[in-house]
Amino acid sequence: MMLHRKVRLLLFLFSQMVLFVLLFHKYSQDSFSLSRKEEPKPMHVLILSSWRSGSSFVGQLFGQHPDVFYLMEPAWHVWMTFTQSTPWRLHMAVRDLIRSVFLCDMSVFDAYMSPGPRKLSSVFHWDHSRALCSPPACNVFPRDKIISQAHCKLLCNREPFEAVEKACRSYSHVVLKEVRFFNLQSLYPLLTDPSLNLHIVHLVRDPRAVFRSREHTVAELMIDSHIVMGQHWQKIKKEDQPYYTMQIICQSQLEIFKAILSLPKALKQRYLLMRYEDLVRDPLVQTSRMYDYVGLRFLPHLQTWVHNITRGKGMGEHAFHTNARDAINVSQAWRWSLPYTKVSQIQKVCGDTMDLLGYHQVRSEQEQKNLSLDLLSTWRPSEQIYQQV
Repeated sequence: MMLHRKVRLLLFLFSQMVLFVLLFHKYSQDSFSLSRKEEPKPMHVLILSSWRSGSSFVGQLFGQHPDVFYLMEPAWHVWMTFTQSTPWRLHMAVRDLIRSVFLCDMSVFDAYMSPGPRKLSSVFHWDHSRALCSPPACNVFPRDKIISQAHCKLLCNREPFEAVEKACRSYSHVVLKEVRFFNLQSLYPLLTDPSLNLHIVHLVRDPRAVFRSREHTVAELMIDSHIVMGQHWQKIKKEDQPYYTMQIICQSQLEIFKAILSLPKALKQRYLLMRYEDLVRDPLVQTSRMYDYVGLRFLPHLQTWVHNITRGKGMGEHAFHTNARDAINVSQAWRWSLPYTKVSQIQKVCGDTMDLLGYHQVRSEQEQKNLSLDLLSTWRPSEQIYQQV
């Protein structure tokens, strides 16, 4: 009898122990699962634009934020490796590089950089990135300060290439600026990739202002322009090449915008259209709008910097540099500096894009020079997207 009682007691104790182990295991699994769910997923932001559209400025609006790891046009490395190709043939390679960089896998650059030792400065326009000029990439400047490109280039250019990946993994937001996507279809796999949290800021600008700016950077953009024109560039008269290039660029911006309209609701919410002119007219409001969209706080020192950098006296003489300038005057410079014959030609090849994005065309030189005539639609094209959401 005593033996049976002991056996029952042992069985009871054993069952309780098993139950305890199972409960402990379940609690551990739930806690682990909960901790994984609570761990914030990095935000991946693609500034999608074209050359001379103010994208370097928008890149800096993000890049100077202390929570942002920013790179300017990493796909430059792809294009400079295949200079005889076309944008559409290079889309897949560009997309794969962008995905790897978003995930902080910098080994993707191995295919596009010369073999041998590399420095952090091997990355195209690395000095435009505050994140590469502050810890853990470079210990000279603090993370929460505005860092000038000149100081960064002088003091951080000898850091090892491995610092790029290390820095990338230490930020909550990874922001890349690209001008080398010519349709939205190539980005679909990134928008639906579960390992990414991709949000697109699509920056557009008045094609007449873009054309005027491109005229001042012909040499810097020569290789890119040849890639855009493809095999046609040798067959087109030299004087017609700038208009042909603009026609392709305008058409690509138009197709990207139209493609957004057909996306499902969930993907539309991952897209923000920004007109450069709206941004320079009200930089604090529009910067706040972009920050809210990607979950960044508009810190007081950034508000001061944005105000100062858009209310300077200069006209932005240096291409691809972001410095203090009168941003509104810069955006309107084409109206008094571009001959009407050129304006008329640009409107001819980019008219559909201008109409859809809210840029009014001028019908005479008098209209062009009349600065009291507002050529920007007060109705923003983005309203068309969100009315359908």
